Amino acid sequence: MANDTYVLKTENLGIDFGGLTAVNNFEIEMKTHDIYGLIGPNGAGKTTIFNLLTKVYQPTRGKIYLGGQEITNESIVSVNKLGIARTFQNIRLFKDLTVLDNVKVALHHSIHYNLIESVLKLPRYRKEEKEVEEKAMNLLKVLDLDEFTNSKAKNLPYGKQRKLEIARALATSPKLLLLDEPAAGMNPTETAELMDTIKLIREKFDISVLLIEHDMKFVMGICEKITVLNFGQVLATGTPDEIKNNPEVIAAYLGSDEE
Repeated sequence: MANDTYVLKTENLGIDFGGLTAVNNFEIEMKTHDIYGLIGPNGAGKTTIFNLLTKVYQPTRGKIYLGGQEITNESIVSVNKLGIARTFQNIRLFKDLTVLDNVKVALHHSIHYNLIESVLKLPRYRKEEKEVEEKAMNLLKVLDLDEFTNSKAKNLPYGKQRKLEIARALATSPKLLLLDEPAAGMNPTETAELMDTIKLIREKFDISVLLIEHDMKFVMGICEKITVLNFGQVLATGTPDEIKNNPEVIAAYLGSDEE
């Protein structure tokens, strides 16, 4: 039984593909407000775990709890509604839509007007559209993107596109935000700005953050706890200091030629 003090908890989580074990006995306990890192060599199973948590994949075994509620057998849509949102390694934006419209699309779940109300622009349509625009603008202001409101997403600098993707994820009001290699492709200035952004949204939106990242300076500088994966299994869990001084982790990952 999961303890409801944990925003995320897994028990013996695993998945097999065609008889091959991709993830085995993965266990994590994340408390509210944690910024938690999931690291390991390429192919260690990190993104597979994100796919299990968001129900892109159904686990072969084990259990997943969100805030004390078991979500193991829930659908992708249900898990999102219950409070898990994510970003991806490859940025997924509507490139030809404006920055504002990208966030408004993500807020579609909060709209209740029907087609007729929309076509005729009846009072409920106008009211809800105004509320959606206000919510979207608030998110853009928090992430310092409001000056780009009417710019097309494809014209934003890379770091700003990453922030826009985070804004879209936040639009679903998650309890837990999963960030898949958020600093990938960023220059040092953008990476430092991203660290500040993650800390800001943790406080502003009262959420927990689980991130996958290869940039060890980034991970060690922002995460309060880290789990290291190797060949689909947990190699070590601890604070940044414990992880960077762990001989097994150094041998398997930190001391290797991996990124």
